[in-house]
Amino acid sequence: MIFKRVGDGRPYPDHGLGSKEWASVPPRQVRLDELVTTKDTLQLAALLDEDSTFFGDLFAHVVLWRGEMYLEDGLHRALRAALQQRNVLHARVIRMED
Repeated sequence: MIFKRVGDGRPYPDHGLGSKEWASVPPRQVRLDELVTTKDTLQLAALLDEDSTFFGDLFAHVVLWRGEMYLEDGLHRALRAALQQRNVLHARVIRMED
């Protein structure tokens, strides 16, 4: 199993963070098997494209809410890490309160 669970959508409320706010969050390592995805589909081109992070953040975005870590952005990065037999991913993690 790569992820803790494959989800479909964001169960947490809108955090309102834009790319500038995400960029201010320092990245840290998270285990793939602790992540719940918020998307259940992936564009194969994003997974295979070597320049897929050219215009985006180099790190995945994770929301910690109610004890669960939700992979909001970076599904292709996480799958690429798993295909390279890595069990951790560098991600920016925010904690949301109820």
